[in-house]
Amino acid sequence: MLHYAVVFLVIALIAAVLGFGGIAGTAASIAKILFVVFLIVAVLSFIFGRGRR
Repeated sequence: MLHYAVVFLVIALIAAVLGFGGIAGTAASIAKILFVVFLIVAVLSFIFGRGRR
């Protein structure tokens, strides 16, 4: 999931450099959402993974 967030971030940066404002904004917002979801899943797996030991 972190991979997809980085991919959308790169797409947003390339679109911003080329001047496509709408596409850059959309890709950046998708990257932000995916990154937040990744962080939540990582923290939850860390918490529940420690409890099983």
